[in-house]
Amino acid sequence: MNEGSPQEPHSDQPVPSSAREVPDVTHGPDAATGADHDGERRSETESPAATKDAAPSRASVRHGPAHVLAEPTEVGIEVARSRLDAQSRRDFLLLAAGLAASVVGGWWLLPDQTRGRLVGMSRRERLDTLAARVGLSRDRRERLLDRALTFDDDVAEALYSKDRRVRTYSRSEVTTLRNNYHGRTPGPEFLPTWSLAVSGLASGRLERFTIEDLERRFAFREQVTRLVCVEGWSAVAWWGGIRFADLIAAFPPAPGTRWVAMRSSVSLDRAGRPEPYEVSIDLGTALHPQTLLATHQQGRALTLAHGAPLRLLAPVKLGLKNVKGLTDIAYTASEPPDYWNERGYSKYDGL
Repeated sequence: MNEGSPQEPHSDQPVPSSAREVPDVTHGPDAATGADHDGERRSETESPAATKDAAPSRASVRHGPAHVLAEPTEVGIEVARSRLDAQSRRDFLLLAAGLAASVVGGWWLLPDQTRGRLVGMSRRERLDTLAARVGLSRDRRERLLDRALTFDDDVAEALYSKDRRVRTYSRSEVTTLRNNYHGRTPGPEFLPTWSLAVSGLASGRLERFTIEDLERRFAFREQVTRLVCVEGWSAVAWWGGIRFADLIAAFPPAPGTRWVAMRSSVSLDRAGRPEPYEVSIDLGTALHPQTLLATHQQGRALTLAHGAPLRLLAPVKLGLKNVKGLTDIAYTASEPPDYWNERGYSKYDGL
């Protein structure tokens, strides 16, 4: 025999009791599956590890939040190749059409000067002609952009709280305020004859005030607030003047008034030529307790750089609404023209 092989017991030798009494672990003829005759009970010798690793039956899965949120088992489906090919072609065509529409629409919405810089003025005019033939005209573009801005303004006005006040500061927190006219700073030649005209009143009259009239008739107010420019800068300034609400209380507008047209007839363009500057504000902004007709800045009378002799100070609006060198106030039922809105900016311009 080979060395190390187990030895079989001789037939005439006694067999140990441990070898004779081997238990029947199968409990029946179904030894391959380990089930007894009724097919319901597992073998008593099945290892705990095997029981632990076995997949739970549907009846044993607990129902609850974790089970509801569990990712469902993936189920394979069969789709004909011809159908997949057709779907791929359709998706590609839709993607191409969407990209083409985006390019054409984006080009159409660009300002004329920008398109001219990109492709040249003559080529831009030819492309504009082609676009107009399919209805993408310049007038239609302007109407679309105006409607988008108007919708944005309406949402802003709906969310605006009439009682909201902007933060006030101490005089020690005042910072440098830029001279930021849209054109050149006006010279002093108009100051001796300056007056403020107020129209659209309930009385039907046209009222005129000198700066001395305003300062004598109305209480002087001061506040330190932040002026925020649409260009991205801001400054904290110390202002003084009369409340716009006090002027309205003394000279009420006509019934139905919703807007205030404010105008500077002494404004100049970049070349120094006269160019009236007009802004519109809603009546609620004019009545806001922090809206001033400012006559002073930094404790002194306004300089020409900051709107002498009178300017609007509405800290709940962007700086472009705070017209300098104010000469005319008109109350209206419909929204009046606005200088920057006619150049593509919002009419509301609230903070």
